[in-house]
Amino acid sequence: MNISDTKATLSFSDGSPSVDMPIYKGTIGPDVIDIRKLYGQTGKFTYDPGFMSTAACQSAITYIDGDKGELLYRGYPIEQLAVNCDFLESCYLLLNGELPNAAQKAEFENTVTRHTMIHEQMNFFFRGFRRDAHPMSVLVGTVGALASFYHDSLDINDPKQREISAIRLIAKLPTLVAMAYKYSIGQPFMYPRNDLSYSANFMHMMFANPCEEYKVNDVLVRALDRILILHADHEQNASTSTVRLAGSSGANPFACIAAGIACLWGPAHGGANEAALNMLKEIGSVENIPAFIEKVKDKNSGVKLMGFGHRVYKNFDPRAKLMRETCHEVLNELGLQDDPLFKLAMELEKIALNDEYFVSRKLYPNVDFYSGIVQSALGIPVSLFTGIFAMARTIGWIAQWNEMIADPEQKIGRPRQLFVGSTVRDVPTIDKR
Repeated sequence: MNISDTKATLSFSDGSPSVDMPIYKGTIGPDVIDIRKLYGQTGKFTYDPGFMSTAACQSAITYIDGDKGELLYRGYPIEQLAVNCDFLESCYLLLNGELPNAAQKAEFENTVTRHTMIHEQMNFFFRGFRRDAHPMSVLVGTVGALASFYHDSLDINDPKQREISAIRLIAKLPTLVAMAYKYSIGQPFMYPRNDLSYSANFMHMMFANPCEEYKVNDVLVRALDRILILHADHEQNASTSTVRLAGSSGANPFACIAAGIACLWGPAHGGANEAALNMLKEIGSVENIPAFIEKVKDKNSGVKLMGFGHRVYKNFDPRAKLMRETCHEVLNELGLQDDPLFKLAMELEKIALNDEYFVSRKLYPNVDFYSGIVQSALGIPVSLFTGIFAMARTIGWIAQWNEMIADPEQKIGRPRQLFVGSTVRDVPTIDKR
């Protein structure tokens, strides 16, 4: 973070003295105005609901340019990583800042693989949940409970302990997600297998059973791996900010990731691909698209086009193009090219890309539009979509958390407010209320 030669000057129309504030330059992206001394010098706070104009930290992990439709992990474009790397290479990159060489990759894969099993006592936790419990509810509980089993890695000031916590979380999330699924359908848990890759192991734990051999399909495994890479991190979004805020209090990493999962559970954040798939099912058939589009254009109808547009990307979501290719690969592999849902999705995409209403508003298909279709084709139930998202995003959360702990400028989070309630008043006796 380099300080700029220029400064920002805040002046007031009421004659109060103006205030100079330093400006910092990042390596790319907009400059930031340092307002830390604003309250002390003026007695005033800034007001920024949703923190859309506020940088709460400095970070070297992920960069997004929403206008260009650009997403970089440690400087590498997401479209290159998704094609040339697997998920664990991307994990190594996000954690360590550089892509691994062959020896580092082998060692990292081996370390993660050796931590995929969970403590056998955790199996009994699942008995306390109803069979129809939402997987995200199960994950919030079980991930938070991991802290009960790993007292040897809870000292957040010890870099070695932070590292082993990171490995444990990356390794055990797929096991817990698969267990949540198996529990919901009444099938026995499948233990992880050390001879399989990260994504193949997850597919095995999800879909294998003791009665027959599960055959790993490389096309489907690669599709899942790509989903994980595309969702691994996304800068300072709501769940990542939640993890950082929880971590700023000194909470242990398992509690922080559980907090991130709880935030991701919200339909405005992690539930977008589920909403997009449900929308397609509600439309029903290609013939119903024109009527649906008219409803979307009618502000009074309350009907929204899910899976299109993005809060950050004002251009095409760079992840969407890759997910679209993956979508075609999976449906071709499974012989589902004529699947009504996929045909419907492609027709809706075509109309939205050519209709002036959507084009002028830059409502392009986003990654959620395609990832829901892909996951559905893989056999993953809609209720588990957000769980897969959590599995992918855990590496981003833990990398951001680790960076925050090591940042000497980081303080416990404490947003301010604009108070609009009652001024001081006396409590009346009960007969006068």
